[in-house]
Amino acid sequence: MPQYDLPHDQLLTYRTRATEPEDLASFWDDTLASSRAGWWSPKVEPVESDVTLVDIYDVTFAGFQGEPIKGWYRRPAGVTEDLPVVVRYQGYTGGRGLPHQVGFLPLAGYATLEIDSRGQGSGGGYVGHTADPHGHGPSFLGGFMTRGVLDPADYYFRRLYTDAVLAVDAAASLPGVADDRIAVHGVSQGGGLALAVASLHDRPSAVMADVPFLCDFPRAITLATEGPYLELAGYLASHRDEVDQVLRTLAYFDCALLTPRATAPALFSVALMDTVCPPSSVYAAHNAYAGPTEIHSYPFNDHEGGQFHQEAIQLRWLAERLR
Repeated sequence: MPQYDLPHDQLLTYRTRATEPEDLASFWDDTLASSRAGWWSPKVEPVESDVTLVDIYDVTFAGFQGEPIKGWYRRPAGVTEDLPVVVRYQGYTGGRGLPHQVGFLPLAGYATLEIDSRGQGSGGGYVGHTADPHGHGPSFLGGFMTRGVLDPADYYFRRLYTDAVLAVDAAASLPGVADDRIAVHGVSQGGGLALAVASLHDRPSAVMADVPFLCDFPRAITLATEGPYLELAGYLASHRDEVDQVLRTLAYFDCALLTPRATAPALFSVALMDTVCPPSSVYAAHNAYAGPTEIHSYPFNDHEGGQFHQEAIQLRWLAERLR
């Protein structure tokens, strides 16, 4: 796959041409306030497993409109002190997985809260356990990009973004968490959710977004040749009279329009041969980000991005901000 997007020197200054809705701030203020009104204390139950180096807990917390969202709370075994926690969001169609699917962060001394994406969780080897009461239980493959896309109030991602924000509230209330040291992290869809949370919540101390999805929709849906953006392009190919209406809805969820509100230090990764999340869409969110940022570019990689190379960078970067 060639580097098909803008030359790298132009990516460094690229900005989205999407237009911010006049009521963007009030839309999200009202959405989050109404869901926080239905907040309840997370339910935390220990899980028996054969993983001896990590303590694992099944967590259920209040998401959009108080609806239950599942997660795994993991922390290094036997550690009693309050720990920094990293809230982790899933890639498209993925779920929180099984208890023993432990990532590298608990092994590095961090607590993690691995949350489900409502209605997703039957793709990529990570099973989900959270239904979307407005649609269905965990489902196979995609279709989420166009659910309710004609009205921002009905759009699937209004619920998903709200769940992601309220996961930070839940993490802060968990036993053994240093609530002044909370980071958010994700890859692809998870990276986009991390950026949305950084833009809509003032608590995160650090943000890690790898090859993030959900950025600069107008450009991404015309460039991507694989992945979820094609759902939107396919929809608009059939519903030719709804282009303006769909783009208006997407603007409320576009991380390139939300990140001017984000101030926590952020670490991005981008792949210049990424056919799922075009590089310019990632740079659109990065270049608009209001807080201090670093971005690591992988010139010859597709949507796999930096993978383990990026994890090594993240471990050093997190230690400087959360320890």
